[in-house]
Amino acid sequence: MLDPVLRRWIDRPLDHAGGWLAQRGVSANGLTFAGLAVGLLSVPLLAYGHYGAALAAILVNRLFDGLDGAVARHRMPTAFGGYLDIVCDMAFYAAVPLGFALAEPGNAIWAALLLASFVCTCASFLGRAVMAANRGEPDGGERGTKSFFYAAGLIEGTETILAFVLFCLFPSLFPWLAGAFAILCLWTAAGRLAASWKSESESSF
Repeated sequence: MLDPVLRRWIDRPLDHAGGWLAQRGVSANGLTFAGLAVGLLSVPLLAYGHYGAALAAILVNRLFDGLDGAVARHRMPTAFGGYLDIVCDMAFYAAVPLGFALAEPGNAIWAALLLASFVCTCASFLGRAVMAANRGEPDGGERGTKSFFYAAGLIEGTETILAFVLFCLFPSLFPWLAGAFAILCLWTAAGRLAASWKSESESSF
């Protein structure tokens, strides 16, 4: 929901930074892998209660996630690069709840609920992209230049990072925050399913 707003703020500085890195031979896929490596550091950091350091790793991961796409646009965007980016994103998103589950036994069931809701949002997101590709449906571009159709929803990347920030700032409230966020993720998946059904019904006329 907030991704288009955030894009208006960050696209220009990311584009400048991406151009600078591309001119120096930095690889977009290399940035993707590096970002994942940093993001996965959040698991042991969270497990041992180093919430400030974990938050720093999460934010660096998101910075790299923005830079890899910017570099790709200045060099040669590839289908594999887009695929690699989404796979690494989903691995990172799953890592954060895992870290909180390891930090406190009482977090485990809420982390599991959150992970289940992430599976639903991921399936609704990627399934909608497949549906759009099969129908030749163009992306509106409100969320920047993407390598595939980007399905909008109540919970997107910006909201997820805001949730992760709150988790790290208020770790004792993780069960409540994770439960509330899981409900919003499930609502998002249901909304995408309804929108996809509506789009399919309209295209049949």
